[in-house]
Amino acid sequence: MKALAFASRNMKELLRDMISYIFCLGLPIVMLIVMTLINRSIPQMEGAPQVFNIEKLTPAIAIFAMTFLMLFVCIRVSSDRSSAFLTRLYASPMKSSDFIVGYIVPFAVTGVFQTVITYFCGEMIALIVNGESLPVGYMLLSIPLLIPSIVLFIGIGIIFGTFFNAKAAPGLCSAVITAVAILGGIWMDIDTMGDGWKTVCSCLPFYHSVQYARYAMVGNFDDMLTPLLICTAFAVVIFTVSVMAFSFKMKSDKK
Repeated sequence: MKALAFASRNMKELLRDMISYIFCLGLPIVMLIVMTLINRSIPQMEGAPQVFNIEKLTPAIAIFAMTFLMLFVCIRVSSDRSSAFLTRLYASPMKSSDFIVGYIVPFAVTGVFQTVITYFCGEMIALIVNGESLPVGYMLLSIPLLIPSIVLFIGIGIIFGTFFNAKAAPGLCSAVITAVAILGGIWMDIDTMGDGWKTVCSCLPFYHSVQYARYAMVGNFDDMLTPLLICTAFAVVIFTVSVMAFSFKMKSDKK
């Protein structure tokens, strides 16, 4: 109950912030439209990778949009730490895990809603541009499968917000957002970039998040399993580290 009450407070704070609507909901839609227009303006060569194809672009944009959840949860945690709010809560019987759940739940719900909106817009664009529907059944099935990616990015945001102040933490999140864009294969086909570059990307969870989201979109569950398991493993580790980090910082701030 304590964690849910704290989560309710964080959800209200997120809903009050108009900037969150722009980045978490508006920006993914704008990206889908802009990249679709770019794709239509580029001469298509036979055998060339279709990274900006709406079927590949939609799940990739959904993953990229989650990085902004990371940014906002990072800002929320670092802002709470810099104010007297968390200091007062430290005197309550809440545990570090209650705080983590209270931060993850509202942003995870927002992430699912964000994914639904992104997929809906992708479907509309597919109907308008191609006159064909995306695989709606697989698309709906893939939404809960993206929860490990949501937890992964929110966990990273909590870690940054825990160890860095409200001025430094957002800058670090921006660096991660850039890394996701480059190393996740959102704007490029990693498989065509050479074995060395692909090895680097494969060592991070972002590439696997995008890959399994794309496989899930088309119902390729055989190829999806490995990147999904890798991303889930990263999410579990990040969640565990975030709990330990918050617990450590909580004890440190009490002294």
